[in-house]
Amino acid sequence: MTAAQPQATARKPRRRTPRPRSLRLHGTVARDLGIRIVSGVLKPGEILEGEIAASIQFNVSRTAYREAIRILAAKGLVHSRPKIGTQVSPRSEWHLLDPDVLGWIFTNEPDEELIASLFELRRIVEPDAARLAAMRRTDEQLARMKAGLDGVAQHGFATEIGRRCDESFHSALLEASGNDFIVSLTSGVAAAIAITTAFKQHRLPAPHDALPVHLAVFEAIAERDAQGAHDSMAKLVDRGFSDTMEARHPGGQRGPISACC
Repeated sequence: MTAAQPQATARKPRRRTPRPRSLRLHGTVARDLGIRIVSGVLKPGEILEGEIAASIQFNVSRTAYREAIRILAAKGLVHSRPKIGTQVSPRSEWHLLDPDVLGWIFTNEPDEELIASLFELRRIVEPDAARLAAMRRTDEQLARMKAGLDGVAQHGFATEIGRRCDESFHSALLEASGNDFIVSLTSGVAAAIAITTAFKQHRLPAPHDALPVHLAVFEAIAERDAQGAHDSMAKLVDRGFSDTMEARHPGGQRGPISACC
């Protein structure tokens, strides 16, 4: 009997191997459908294929396809209606600050109206967040902002680790605002910054150093200069918008571009 026990134990990992693959598959299907939706290939009101046909098309189990639809529904991209099926939701219902949705938007050619709306939101939130941070920041939060910019100085915006450092700077700044509602936007705003920066670096590599624009914001916050922090952040966001639009139309360059924000 003792010899049989090791055999039973050795088989357990084999029974568990299909499950991670299933998890990867439904994430892949959700991404594929998500990109089709945000790019306009699948339009609001359009009914998706039935579960059986879709599972065949994507070569996944019906369970994996159902889970993919649940992911999209949780992000507001689709909804199910009895006797009708799964429909693409109107854009007004999309969770646009969801990091996955933002990533899907910038996978191909992002809609210019969405780019403008995204930076309009940033222009509303971030300058005032910087103003509040200058008045309310703690030494620990300031140290995290500095560490983030030190990381950018070391690695640059063109690298993933550099963009993560930039994200840390912006996240610490939003937290330093001391406003819980602004802080609740951190993951969405940070994702928007990282994704648009990667988009710009890929489409239009920056010949100029964008770090000084960020340092101006940091220095104003460090000196508790509320108006200076506000104005510096407004300039940073405005430049980020113009750079992103330039990257959207790389053939119409108007001169050297610095990819920042």
